[in-house]
Amino acid sequence: MLSTVLSPSASSLWSPISGGITAPEGFQAAGIHAGLKQSQRADLALLLAPSGAVCAGTFTQSLTRAACVDLCIERLHDSGFRARAVLINSGQANACTGDRGRIDSLRVTSLLSDHLGLSVDEVLICSTGVIGVPIPMDKLLVSLGPLVEELNHEGGSSAAKAIMTTDLVDKQIALKADLGGRCVRLGGMAKGSGMIHPNMGTMLAYLSCDAGIPVDVWREMIKRVVDNSFNLISVDGDTSTNDSLLAFSAGQSLDSKYWPILEDGLLLLSQYLSKAIVRDGEGANCLLEVQVEGAKSFNDAKLIARTVSSSLLVKTALHGCDPNWGRIVAAVGRSGISFRLSELSIWLGPYQLMHGGEPLKFDYDAASNYMKERFQGAYLVDDSVCIRLKVGDGFGSSFAWGCDLSDEYVRINADYTT
Repeated sequence: MLSTVLSPSASSLWSPISGGITAPEGFQAAGIHAGLKQSQRADLALLLAPSGAVCAGTFTQSLTRAACVDLCIERLHDSGFRARAVLINSGQANACTGDRGRIDSLRVTSLLSDHLGLSVDEVLICSTGVIGVPIPMDKLLVSLGPLVEELNHEGGSSAAKAIMTTDLVDKQIALKADLGGRCVRLGGMAKGSGMIHPNMGTMLAYLSCDAGIPVDVWREMIKRVVDNSFNLISVDGDTSTNDSLLAFSAGQSLDSKYWPILEDGLLLLSQYLSKAIVRDGEGANCLLEVQVEGAKSFNDAKLIARTVSSSLLVKTALHGCDPNWGRIVAAVGRSGISFRLSELSIWLGPYQLMHGGEPLKFDYDAASNYMKERFQGAYLVDDSVCIRLKVGDGFGSSFAWGCDLSDEYVRINADYTT
């Protein structure tokens, strides 16, 4: 489940452990049912980092972003990126609700800061759910006390379940490695199933680390990790108003020579969560990985990969287990990246479909069966359908993850608010 583009040596240093977001020392979390949604599922979560924590964040670039996103950005800057707590409500995005969105966010974080004994600037809030619907504050405010009482060092699982909306499974992971004679632990949780096409720049993600890293180094590290994980996935091409990632670092300082290894671990963690989101895409049955090589730059390769992985025609062909390479070619051609058709080669798993811009004969039934073998429930199976593209002889390479598009996706979203 931890397969990535990292080298085997980098991956082998990190091993999975239990505990999720609260696996790192000193972190606490909780998740409860506050009655914010009609279902009886948990819908309110809280994550608390130890004293001295630094926090890096990346957020949606949507111009219609929720007030809670603006508040998080402001408080991170005002506090010198020293936030310690984040409240997450599920059911209402609290986006596009006028002044009320900001007023409610300010009100609840102020009360929560009193409960926790923290400065209000250290308390953040994230919301997920239906756009245009405010949080039922009467239910939320009376739930803060019980939520704080539930905080504990083993609360990662309950928090991961409480942030779910249309997700079918919770998404959490923890890793450990021996760095400089000490055990360093990383934790993570995320939610997301539909409206997934992050541009952080509805998905939410949280990372924790019990090694102390200078705030400027931590922020740059998280930015690189996000660019190579969460910003490479797409379920439906729609960027949310609430996309947010918050990453907390707290603990004994880690020698700078181990920073690259720590970043490898964060990337492993984030790529796992990213793929978990796409596997659990609304109505999805299959995970798609698009690999691009030979581009002029990383950014060129990334844009080509994301264009192919988010193409509706590629996604529907994937759902039908149809190796229709023409749709792949069309997506590459409209990516906006310059390349020569005479240098384009395409593989679907082990089957090469095109070489140097010329179509090749291939076993259609075998290629279709390759796809069918992976059509077994995207959130349960690690195998992905792989499309590999060579677009030239440059050094730029990247990848992206997507999923098939089914009639179930249409049904889920046609009835979303009803």
